[in-house]
Amino acid sequence: MPKAPALLTDLYQLTQAQAYFQNGLVDWDGSFYLHFRANPFGGGYTLACGMAQIAEMIEDFSFTVDDLDYLASLPSASGAALFRPDFLDYLGAMRLGLDIDAVKEGVPVFPYEPIVRISGPLMQAQLMETALLNQVGFQSLVATKAARICDVAKGPVAEFGLRRAQGPAGGIFAARAACVGGCSSTSDVEAGRRFGLPVSGTHAHSWVMAHLDELAAFRAFSLGMPEGCVLLVDTYEVERGIQNAVTVALEMEQRGQRLAGIRIDSGDLAWYSKRARLLLDAAGLDYVKIIVSNDLDEYAIQSLRDQGACIDSWGVGTRLVTAYEEPALSAVYKLSAVRRSKHEAWMPTMKISAQLAKATLPGLLDVRRYHDEEQNIVGDMIYRLDAPPSDDLVIDPLDKLRRKRLPSGRYVQLLEPLARGGKVLWPQLSVAEIQQTAKRNLQCLDASCRRFLNPHSYVVGLEPGLHNQRDQLRSQLHGVDLE
Repeated sequence: MPKAPALLTDLYQLTQAQAYFQNGLVDWDGSFYLHFRANPFGGGYTLACGMAQIAEMIEDFSFTVDDLDYLASLPSASGAALFRPDFLDYLGAMRLGLDIDAVKEGVPVFPYEPIVRISGPLMQAQLMETALLNQVGFQSLVATKAARICDVAKGPVAEFGLRRAQGPAGGIFAARAACVGGCSSTSDVEAGRRFGLPVSGTHAHSWVMAHLDELAAFRAFSLGMPEGCVLLVDTYEVERGIQNAVTVALEMEQRGQRLAGIRIDSGDLAWYSKRARLLLDAAGLDYVKIIVSNDLDEYAIQSLRDQGACIDSWGVGTRLVTAYEEPALSAVYKLSAVRRSKHEAWMPTMKISAQLAKATLPGLLDVRRYHDEEQNIVGDMIYRLDAPPSDDLVIDPLDKLRRKRLPSGRYVQLLEPLARGGKVLWPQLSVAEIQQTAKRNLQCLDASCRRFLNPHSYVVGLEPGLHNQRDQLRSQLHGVDLE
């Protein structure tokens, strides 16, 4: 699977690029920013993920001979060639010269604020849109779901949703994002190879069904795979399966081995886990772990914990990799400034709408993240790079009467340089390192923002000058005279 094929895009990006080329706009610069309009799952935060794939896109981006031959074969509505030969030649020789700033992976982010800013040749920045939204939107969605699940599980969570993921790429990148969000392992072997993720798994019901009886199946598996052996006990009757597992565990002890765990995949998981713990402990097998699965998500896990279930670790598949109940992040990529040459000043641009929530922000945008004396994060300020804030007041982007003054001087820049002139600056980090970043950052986010029901709204506001410029430009574009 190619890392970053240039044709991983929508057709309109290429037809628009040809229009830039034909109209002599290839020397124009543009600044775009990626943001989203609402946190997923009714939650109070989103976990940034997928930025490493932006770096891969930049490093590998080029139109191959096969790409160009395919584009040359596409017909227009009249039957003529859709793309001009000189435009295709331009694409073939093009090398990216973009400046990219982004939020680090594993950092909580919030609606309306830029999480990626791309500046440079207008046409090149345009061509990044679809692939960027695809990677960052999907991985941030799954990483957020994983973080919510792991937050409530209080124990290891294994991701094993590949068989029900949205295709091979969906499964591979969902596994990566799930581990960024806190999962301890994945069943996806290709994702494990590609991203260095721990892989886990034991046997299926078919193993038991292929043998004369369950006890024989368990004995055979413990002999064939004694290390990390976990027995699936619900192929037939769960309590009998637990008892058979106890028998095999005691036999393993006689061989100097230990049964690692049992897994329950159906039925009343709270009841059976308690029963399993009782039977295992009574046999002196208190070290044997109890693992459960079966369409789990954060709400089912919370319910099981509230019932006092005796569960050591969790297997979560379908509802994690498909980001159940919220199939897409509301991410958009919008132009916020243009200039005709590098010798001219940037001209702010914005999209207006009858809904203020869908209006964009003008100018080259950046974000400051403020923290209190204990390093807990308390609010973000969006501002223009060419007009640094004079104080720490922020205004709600949707309600100008809601204002807040953030802790004076206690902030960091949220966007960090990912690439300059098309050259990647970020170091390559392992998923384990990014996972630790996520854990540290989520601990700095107040618990009220992490709760599932009616989470507290984290403060994200506009610097007053940006707020005023947005309103003035919006009025001008609407044809309203503020004077």
